[in-house]
Amino acid sequence: MPFVLIGASPIRHQPGPFREVLHAGGFDTIDPDGDDVLTASQLAEYLPGCEAIVAGGEGLSAPLIEACPRLRVIARTGVGYDAVDVAAATARKIAVTITPGTNHESVAEQAFALLLGVARRVAINDRVIRAGGWDRTIVRPLRGATIGLVGLGRIGRAMVPRARAFGMRVLAFDEVLDPAFDAEHGVECRPFEALLAESDVVSLHLPLTEATRNLIDERRIALMKPGAILINTSRGGLVDEAALYQALTNGHLAGAGLDVFQAEPTRADHPLIALPNVVSSPHIAGVDERSMADMAEMAARCIVDLHEGRWPGPCVVNPEVGPDWCW
Repeated sequence: MPFVLIGASPIRHQPGPFREVLHAGGFDTIDPDGDDVLTASQLAEYLPGCEAIVAGGEGLSAPLIEACPRLRVIARTGVGYDAVDVAAATARKIAVTITPGTNHESVAEQAFALLLGVARRVAINDRVIRAGGWDRTIVRPLRGATIGLVGLGRIGRAMVPRARAFGMRVLAFDEVLDPAFDAEHGVECRPFEALLAESDVVSLHLPLTEATRNLIDERRIALMKPGAILINTSRGGLVDEAALYQALTNGHLAGAGLDVFQAEPTRADHPLIALPNVVSSPHIAGVDERSMADMAEMAARCIVDLHEGRWPGPCVVNPEVGPDWCW
């Protein structure tokens, strides 16, 4: 019986439709102990004996992939795959899949939770009250403010109605234009740097690639409006953290809401999380009870489909393995 390693920590040792799909497809599952991201030593112990992995945030490097001769599928829960060495997987004819359309609403909800936490001083006021204080500093409203969405894929689009519900003007930058969507939802397209200059809130919704690494650097931050807020629920590597720290401490930016960091988990002494105008969360934007169940089930279905000879085209990120791919 082939084995599937359950890497995604929220579903390890948990029941759910994903497990039923795998078992019905003839797979047995392996659930390592613990509820944290799998370490390199855990992966080295369990993955070589498996034909597939339902992957979470663990790093799947080229040396690890090379050490797993039975591995046929890396099924990511989510849409990001920067933690996977896709080139190494492709060289080994290993299919890498993602779960599009399962967690964009969850990410959009968390982005607005972070935005409200910063803009309405929720975290600051909570800390002050717990310390015995009572600070009634007046805040700027979101209504009438301009939000700039950097990336207008599924997540960026899910942000639009939420921004509209708060009475915000919506700008967007994306390399692929969709005039029909923009016209229907009142989205104004801008070149990237023009968007930075016009927006009161900049929210990032791009994948991490070599082209987008440190996209928000010292020069781009200087282009942002004084008093603007940065929201990042994509990948920490999009932001130069040292430049962001300077902008938050010198007053150029009013605050930041960060679900992601360059190194995760963050250190307790990370400079950004010590700032009162930063609200953070532990890379959980895409994970709520509904989205996690949907992601896990789609990942499981990708594994079973591939095992049974069906090609889950929209989910495969390295389709070049397809022409002569076999289990």
